[in-house]
Formats: sequence, structure tokens, C-alpha cells
Amino acid sequence: MSTQSNNSNIQNSQENSLGFYGSHGGQFVPDEMKARLNEVADCFNKYKNDKNFLAELDDLYKHFCGRPTPIFYCENLSKQLGGADIYLKREDLNHLGAHKLNNALGQLLLAKRMGKTHIIAETGAGQHGVATAAVSALYGLKCTIYMGEEDIRRQELNVLRMRMMGAEVIAATSGQKTLKEAVDEALDAFVNDPESFYLLGSAVGPYPYPEIVHHFQSVISFEAREQFQTMTNSLPDMVVACVGGGSNAIGMFSHFIKDKDVALVGAEPGGIGNEIGEHAASLVHGKESILHGFKSYVCLDEKGEVAPVYSISAGLDYPSVSPEHAHLKDIGRASYVAVTDEEAIKAFFILSKSQGIIPALESAHALAHAIKVAPNMKGKKILVCLSGRGDKDVDQISAMLKENKIQMS
Repeated sequence: MSTQSNNSNIQNSQENSLGFYGSHGGQFVPDEMKARLNEVADCFNKYKNDKNFLAELDDLYKHFCGRPTPIFYCENLSKQLGGADIYLKREDLNHLGAHKLNNALGQLLLAKRMGKTHIIAETGAGQHGVATAAVSALYGLKCTIYMGEEDIRRQELNVLRMRMMGAEVIAATSGQKTLKEAVDEALDAFVNDPESFYLLGSAVGPYPYPEIVHHFQSVISFEAREQFQTMTNSLPDMVVACVGGGSNAIGMFSHFIKDKDVALVGAEPGGIGNEIGEHAASLVHGKESILHGFKSYVCLDEKGEVAPVYSISAGLDYPSVSPEHAHLKDIGRASYVAVTDEEAIKAFFILSKSQGIIPALESAHALAHAIKVAPNMKGKKILVCLSGRGDKDVDQISAMLKENKIQMS
């Protein structure tokens, strides 16, 4: 699978008329991959509104995931900040500890209906890999997870969880050895194995994957909108979610997009600075280009090639972003901010100490923005997608504390 990002290649790429959000998205792939992708698209379009399919998915959401996940009012934190009331959509309480299972179950049911026997996936922080391993085990399917060698080092616990559930975890050792390289290898494996189904974890990639992931993750905001109105007799003034590839954020934004008085804010990984290689904030700092078969904003270097990216969060260090988020930015419906490592770590400890909830480092980026703006939003309500729990990050935080790289304050 070509991962070229040079804008000169855009006009010469093979482009599907479907799968666009404004000028972003599409299907810029070779014919062989296009045939495989369109097979997935045909299945998705056939079953996405099928009553039996939805009944099976709803049953799994209830009895396997533990949905609906609740909304929690952070009373202590809100009083501490003295401004807006902060609420959390508790995706960390989903089975396995993150939002990733919502999409993994939906796509697994598609694979089952296509008669596929081998599930292939990529993973960054490991939560999507864990979810994929779990649903593959549930249905007795072979499972192969591609994960960057650097991410395997950072997320040893999740690697063990995947292997405990029978998945083979293969290290991606090229380039930066992180999420981009894992996607490269997963796509190649998918094309070369006709019995496989690529269970993509984020709202990125060529058509139909951004649409598929949006569809299955929209359960987050479907629940949240009704729950919030029941709890507060109003809608939130602001909805905030972290954005790497963009799956939890698009799920959280989905049913609020039509509510023009609700501000939608995506918190990208600002890392340690604004220079190339210091962040992975493609919407804040990137330019339009093509990567992994779709057009969106991409972090590029001076030559127009895919730049090295960085984030303290293994689940956020991807050099591009969902084409739907790119469109929401272009039309001004959502805004995107860069949150630094330092701000995310501070929010990680603040929530842990004020509410007894340890967030994932990814989710801490969204929380950090809410903490930053809340003091100036007196009388307003902020709803944050707590996309995952921080168990997976404890070893990483512990090592940083021992090395005096961070302080527990």
C-alpha cells in the first residue's frame, strides 16, 4: 500500500466518487485494494440498517460491552475550577476499558457475514488491538495485530492482553516504529490474504472505513445526548474529545453536529512543541495531502513528505486524521486545539486526585482543554469524552516519575 503524501500525486491517484467529506476522504488506492475495499463497503451498506444485524449488535453492546456507559458529573473538579460544570461520558467503563470495542464488534459482525476467517488490525496504544483480539476470540477467528515496536515497548500490558486472548502481535520495525508503520503493514497483509478482513480502528483510511467507524462509534453521542438532557434538562455548551485518528471524537460529536449552539472541540497531541517531529497535531499544524489511501490534513516536512510525529500518548501519534474531522474544521463546525504533554499529564493527575478516576493519557488531552477553559465559562456545561481508562499508562507514568521527567502534582 502506497503511503506517499506528495501533493503532486493527488491528481494521478485513483479516486472513488464516494467517501468524501467536502474535499477530504476518497479512495486513493490500487485496483487490487479497491476491489477488497468495495467488498467491505457492499457488506456494510447491506447490513448497517438491517434489523437482524442491529439486534445482534445491540445485544452485544448490552451484554458484552456493558452499554450504555454513564455520564458522570465531576462535582469536586468543577468546584475546584470555579467555572463551568464538567461532565464525563464514561467510555472508560466500557468492557476492556475504552471506546474501541464499539467499532470492533460492529466490524466483526460484518466480517462474519462476509465469511472471512482471519481478522487483521493495527493498533497504537493497544486498546484497539485488545478489542480486536477480544471479538476475534469471541467468534473463534484467527487474529493478527500489527503494532509499532516502540508502542509495544510503551504498552507492554496491552500486548500481553492481546496475546492472552489468542492474537498474534507482530512488531512494525520500519520508520518511527509506531502507528503509521503498523497501518502500513496491516494494509499490506490485508491485500495479500483474500480470507482476511481488515478491522480498522480509527476513522481514517480509504472509503468505506471512515464511514464505518463513524457509524459504529456514533453510539457514544446517541447515548450521551439523551443522557445529558435527562440529567441536566439541557444540552452541553461544549463537547470535547481527544483526536488522534479521530474515532472517539467523531463518535462523540456525531449526534451533536446538528446542535449549532453546542461547541465541538477536538484536542490534538501538541507534544513538546510546534516544530516538525515534536507533535502529531495534523489539524492544527498539517497541510492537505494523501496518506494511507485517503485525503486529509497530514503532518508534512519541508519536502512535503510525511513528517515524523510524536506524542506521549501511543494512541495519538498518527500523522494524519479523519477526513470527516478535516471537513468539520473546514466548514467551521468544530475547532481543534493542540494540547501539550505537560498539560495532559497535569490533567491526568488532577482527575485522579479530584474524582478518583484515572484517565487514559489520550483522554487526558481532552480533559486538559476542559480544565483550561472551564474557569472562564461560569454557568456553562462541558461534556468530555473520557475515551479510556489509564491502567495501560501506569507503567509509563511510573517510569517517568522514577526518572524525574514529571512530577505527581
